[in-house]
Amino acid sequence: MTAALSTRLRFAEVVRDFSPGWFAVVMGTGVLSISTLTLSARWPILEAFAWGLHGVNLLVFGILAVPWLARWVRHRDLALATLKHPVQASFYPTVAIAMLVIAAQFLVFGGHGELALLFWWPGMALTFVFSFAVLYAMFSGEHVGLEHVTPANFIPAVGLVVIPIAGGPLLGQLQGSSRDLALLANVVGLGAGSLMYLGLLALTLQRKYLAKPAFGVMAPTVWIHLGPIGVIPVSLLNLAEHLPFSAPSGTLLLAGLLLWGFGVWWVVMAALLTVAARRRGLLPFALSWWGFTFPLGSFVSASFRLGRAAGLPGVELVGIGCWALLLALWLLTVWHTLRGIGSGAVFRPHP
Repeated sequence: MTAALSTRLRFAEVVRDFSPGWFAVVMGTGVLSISTLTLSARWPILEAFAWGLHGVNLLVFGILAVPWLARWVRHRDLALATLKHPVQASFYPTVAIAMLVIAAQFLVFGGHGELALLFWWPGMALTFVFSFAVLYAMFSGEHVGLEHVTPANFIPAVGLVVIPIAGGPLLGQLQGSSRDLALLANVVGLGAGSLMYLGLLALTLQRKYLAKPAFGVMAPTVWIHLGPIGVIPVSLLNLAEHLPFSAPSGTLLLAGLLLWGFGVWWVVMAALLTVAARRRGLLPFALSWWGFTFPLGSFVSASFRLGRAAGLPGVELVGIGCWALLLALWLLTVWHTLRGIGSGAVFRPHP
């Protein structure tokens, strides 16, 4: 009985301090599974690994959903306080993005459109809810300063532009008013998220020029730049295929390649900044390490898609190199996460 009581108490502590950023695990693992399956067309040996990641990610999402929901039920005041935090609030949309990623997984792994829709509809709705809730709290308060600005602020915008990743292909399975609503959500999400990213890009670059670097637990967030850079071209191409009018494919590809080129430059910059933080001893492990994975995975997926569509093998080769880096970072982050779970350190809140 004592052991059972101790377990319940430990679970209660996990629920109380549960970070919304945990769903970045699902985001990173999901994009690795999808990009690995794509790469298995070149190297079939990777297919089993991709399917294994797919299954594990579904299990991880189910496990994480329990403390996330329990925190809103048992500690709503703390959940709302996190929603108003100048840094942590930006991680709330990760649960919605995780659902959108799983919807994409169901489309890629077996073409399960009905299962994809079960995750896409609530994921899309929650993405919009958190995009308003998080940014309204920031816009209407005076608790956010330049020192709080990091690429983590991109996360609500990333969620919006992720909507057409699965939402575009799913339009082909919908009819009538449901299709019209889904199409509208895709257009609004991609438009709002893309322009929001441009504004936040200027803001984050301002901090990099004029303020202290975001080292420490926030150091990995520098990689989040790659999220919208990788997602926007793929979402744009997915949506264009299902519009009621024809869009010039060459123009869309060129726009995507321009973003991709910036992404290549940013991969190098992010690596340099990360190495600098590591050399200074300012890269402690935290859940923010999962910020290495989804953004880089998004860039990998964009490289594969753009390289094939544009007939530029060099683009795809860059994607393969980044996939290898993604796999290494994912394995390293999984190892540290499992160690942190074992010691309990990963559940302790950071300031």
